[in-house]
Amino acid sequence: MEIKTLSIIIPAYNEGPTIYKILDKIKAVSLIKSIQKEVIIVNDCSSDDTAESVRTYMAKNPELPIVFLEHPVNKGKGAALHTGIAKASGEVIVIQDADLEYDPQEYNILLKPITDDVADVVYGSRFMGGKPHRILFFWHSIGNKFLTFLSNMFSNLNLTDMETCYKMFRADILKSISLEETRFGFEPEVTQKVARIPKIRIYEVGISYYGRTFEEGKKINWRDGFRAIYCIFKYGLFR
Repeated sequence: MEIKTLSIIIPAYNEGPTIYKILDKIKAVSLIKSIQKEVIIVNDCSSDDTAESVRTYMAKNPELPIVFLEHPVNKGKGAALHTGIAKASGEVIVIQDADLEYDPQEYNILLKPITDDVADVVYGSRFMGGKPHRILFFWHSIGNKFLTFLSNMFSNLNLTDMETCYKMFRADILKSISLEETRFGFEPEVTQKVARIPKIRIYEVGISYYGRTFEEGKKINWRDGFRAIYCIFKYGLFR
């Protein structure tokens, strides 16, 4: 499969103060094998100046191809990803949060197994490799590892970080999956469903992690953890 374009999907909700910073980082990345970038931003009805910030950035940086989509009402991160996936035109798709927790310079680490034609899906793990990781919350990390363990039980995978943002897919595979979860349940749902695709090749690579505190804008909470458990059972056991 020839890979000409990487579609970078950014679900955005109240990220006005920082979204230009992540776009600068994306613009600075030179992808391997001369792959081009397509940035798809889905504004999930932000109540701050996210839309204005994106439009200003697009006007000042026409060299970065950006598709800007907006939800008229807040639907959730998963719903924003559904919108972006449907719009993506690249042969490969990667998920990018609008904050600064993940480094776009590492796209090439995820791309290499796909361009080498050994992988169809690549997860970027915050819990493997020698990359820098910000030290934050003990119970949050325990929760992530528990969810990954539970997910692995039903998917029969040996992932170290199911909840990671950095998931890269061949676009034809991701678009073939019927996705339902509209909030943070996207992570366990897509993992369970992709694991059941016959002969799927899933890889994992180590990435860095510059985590945010809740005061700095982190949005996931304990309720989302319980929803993730529900989704693991729903899509792992009953589907």
